[in-house]
Amino acid sequence: MKNDSSESTTGKDFKNIDASDNASRDVNPPNNLSEETSSDDANSSQENEPIDEHTDAETQDFLTRLGLKGKPKKEVIELKNKLEETNDKYLRLLAEFENAKRRQARERLDLYKTAGQDIMLSLLPVLDDFERALKQIDQAKDVQAVREGVTLIHDKFKNILEQKGLKGLNSIGQDFNVEHHEAITEIPAPSEELKGKVVDELERGYTLHDKMIRFAKVIVGK
Repeated sequence: MKNDSSESTTGKDFKNIDASDNASRDVNPPNNLSEETSSDDANSSQENEPIDEHTDAETQDFLTRLGLKGKPKKEVIELKNKLEETNDKYLRLLAEFENAKRRQARERLDLYKTAGQDIMLSLLPVLDDFERALKQIDQAKDVQAVREGVTLIHDKFKNILEQKGLKGLNSIGQDFNVEHHEAITEIPAPSEELKGKVVDELERGYTLHDKMIRFAKVIVGK
């Protein structure tokens, strides 16, 4: 009987220990969990802490001008990251713009160098005709034939220039116009109808695509 009573008492003691142990486990969480929780709380507290709380007067003034004084640290960091991202995009666009400018400058320079290439190629046949005519002049006995050959070359040359937009002005008999004419001198008009008009032309005027590129040098009647 004694033994039974002793065993019963021992069993009760173990139950009490287990209950006490369980109670202590429930009340006191593990140390590492407590540390993580306190660490998260600290980080959250730092992020929500105003950015200007521990800064000097100069920095606080700068934050005030930016409208950031009193803002949480987390918000300021986010704005800083956005600013860096925007600045990076700006620098990339600026670099692309500078590259485009340099490329356009090279293309423009190349265009200036080769702008007359088309006209030069169209005039080469005329140059060939002149070279052939010069070779034939020394052997030619028929002056009329030489004259006709030169006339053909002249007409060919004139037609090529007109195809490129060049037009000659017909000034004789026209009213003197300062937009088209340059008066070299004045002479008495041969008739009343020619007073104030062009009576002779020393050098023909030309337009290129309707733009005056050379004024006609003329003599005006008075």
